[in-house]
Amino acid sequence: MQGSYRHNKSYWEYYRQFCKPGFNKPWKSVAQVIRDEDCPSMIIPSRPFLKRCFPDFSTKNGILTVANQTTFKDGRGKTRNVTDLREAANGINNVLDARSVGMKIFEDYASSWHWILIGLFIAMVVSLLFLVLLRFTAGVLFWIFILGVIGIIGYGVWHCYWEYDHLQGTPGSDLTIYDIGFQTDFRVYLQLRQTWLAFMIILCIVEVFIILMLIFLRNRIRIAIALLQEGSRAIGYIMSTLFYPIITFVLIAICISYWAVTAVFLSTSGEPVYKVMANQTLCKYANLTCDPETFNTTNVTKLCVGAQCTFAFYGGEGFYHKYIFIFQLSNAFVFLWLVNFAIALGQCTLAGAFASYYWAFRKPADIPTCPLFSSFGRAIRYHTGSLAFGSLILAIVQLIRIMLEYLDHKLKGTQNSFTRFLLCCLKCCFWCLEKFIKFINRNAYIMIAIYGKNFCTSAKEAFFLLMRNVVRVAVLDKVTDFLLFLGKLLVAGGVGVLAFFFFTHRIPVFTQETPTLNYYWVPLLTVIIGSYLIAHGFFSVYAMCVDTLFLCFLEDLERHDGSAERPYYMSKSLLKILNKQNVEIKRH
Repeated sequence: MQGSYRHNKSYWEYYRQFCKPGFNKPWKSVAQVIRDEDCPSMIIPSRPFLKRCFPDFSTKNGILTVANQTTFKDGRGKTRNVTDLREAANGINNVLDARSVGMKIFEDYASSWHWILIGLFIAMVVSLLFLVLLRFTAGVLFWIFILGVIGIIGYGVWHCYWEYDHLQGTPGSDLTIYDIGFQTDFRVYLQLRQTWLAFMIILCIVEVFIILMLIFLRNRIRIAIALLQEGSRAIGYIMSTLFYPIITFVLIAICISYWAVTAVFLSTSGEPVYKVMANQTLCKYANLTCDPETFNTTNVTKLCVGAQCTFAFYGGEGFYHKYIFIFQLSNAFVFLWLVNFAIALGQCTLAGAFASYYWAFRKPADIPTCPLFSSFGRAIRYHTGSLAFGSLILAIVQLIRIMLEYLDHKLKGTQNSFTRFLLCCLKCCFWCLEKFIKFINRNAYIMIAIYGKNFCTSAKEAFFLLMRNVVRVAVLDKVTDFLLFLGKLLVAGGVGVLAFFFFTHRIPVFTQETPTLNYYWVPLLTVIIGSYLIAHGFFSVYAMCVDTLFLCFLEDLERHDGSAERPYYMSKSLLKILNKQNVEIKRH
C-alpha cells in the first residue's frame, strides 16, 4: 500500500477502513504502525461468522491456500502451514455443519408439524381413555402385574435350584466364595454351587415376603384400588380438571419469561471498560481506565510510548456492578418462589374441586356447579397467603441447593476430601428436605382446600393424619405410582409405534402421502416425548385426585361413624371393603 501510495492514493482509501478510527498517516513507518497496531500488517480473504473474521480457504491445483499463500507467521513469528490454520478453523466448521443440521431439522418440522399435532392429539385421546378405563381395569392391571412378579421370581427360584443341582459333582463347584476371594470376572462365581444356593435363598425370601404382604395387606390394597377407581369416576364427573395443567403451564411460562428478561437486563446492564495497557514499571498510567476515542489526544501516548487503550472487561466498577451476582441470585429466588406458587395454586384448585366431589352426599346430584372455577376463586380469594408461605419455604430450600451446586462446581478442582464429603452430605440432606417439604406442602394444600385453615395448621393436621395411617399411605402410593407409570409408558409407546410405522412406511392418510424428511427421528422423537408429557399432565391431575380423595377418606373415617347424625360420605365400594355397608344411610 505504501509502495503504491506515492503514485495512486485511491488504494489508501480502501485500506484505511481496516485501520483504527481517525488514523490518517499512511506515510508513517511500517514498524511504528505495526507496533502501535494502527493498521493490520496484511489483509487476507475472510468470511464473517458471529461478528468475527475467519480465513476463507480455497484450493488451487489441489493445494490448500489462503490468499494464494500456503504459509503464514503466527503471533510469535513462527512459520505455520495453512493446514494448521485449517485445523484451528475446524471447530468453526463444525458449528457451521451444526447450523446446516439445524436447518434440516427446521425443514422437517415445517413439513411434518401437522402430522405431529395429529400424533399429540391421539396421545391426548388415549390418555383420556386410559383414565376413564381405570375405573374398570385398575384392579386387573395391578393383580396381573403382581402375579407376573410372583411368577418371575418363582421361575428364578426353580432356575437357581436347577443350576445348584446341575453343578453337583462338577470339579471345583463345591468351593466357597470365601475360598476363591474377590474376582473381577463375575462368571467365576457362577461356577459355584454356593452362589446359586445364595440366589435361591434370597429369591425365596423375597417370594415369601411378597406373598405375606399380599395376604396381610389385601384389604389395604383393595382400598387403594377402590380409591383409584373412585378417582377415575370423579374425573369423569369433573372433566374440566384435565385441562387445568394448561393454566399452570401458562403461569410457569410467564414466570420463566420474567426471569429470563430480568436476567438478560442484569447481565447487560454494564458498560465496556477500557484500560491502559503498557509496561507497569515505566508507565504510571498502566491499568488505569481510559476512553479509546480520546486516548490518542491525551499525554499518555507521549509519556508511555507504545501504550494502548484496550478493552478489559464488560461491566463496571461501581457499587451496582459489584453486586450483580447478588441481584441475579435474588432474581433466581423470585423465580423459584413464583413457579412454586403457580404449582401450589394448581394443586389447591384441583384439591378443592375433587374435595367438593367427595363431600357431596348424593353423587353427582350434590356436586356444585362449576366446581373447578369455584375452587380456583376460593384459592385466589382466601388462600393466597397460605400458598405463598408454603411456596416461600420450598423456594428457600431450592435456593440453598442451587448455591451448594454452585459451590461444588467452584470447588471441584480442589483436592480437599473433607470439603467434598461435607458438600456431598449437605446436598443429600437438602435434597431429602426438599422432597419432604414437597410432600408436606401437597397434603397441606389439600387440607387448606377442604377446611380453609392456615398453612401451618393444615400441614400439621395432614401430617399427623397420614402418620396415623402410614401403611395405607405406603400401599396407595406404590399402587398409584405403578399404574400411572404403566399408563405413561403405554401412551408414549403406543403412539410412538404408530408414528414409527407412519413415518417410515409412508402410510397415506386422507389421500395425503407421508412427507419426505431429512431425519425421520425428528418428528418421531417429538411425538414420543410430547405424548409422554401430555400423559404426564393428565396423570398428574389424576394423582392429585387420588391424593385428595384419600385424605378425604381418612377424614371421613375419623370424623363419622355411619349414624344418621354423622353418616359416611364414601362410596358403596369402599363401605363394602370396610364391612360397613350395614351402616350406610339411604341416599335419596
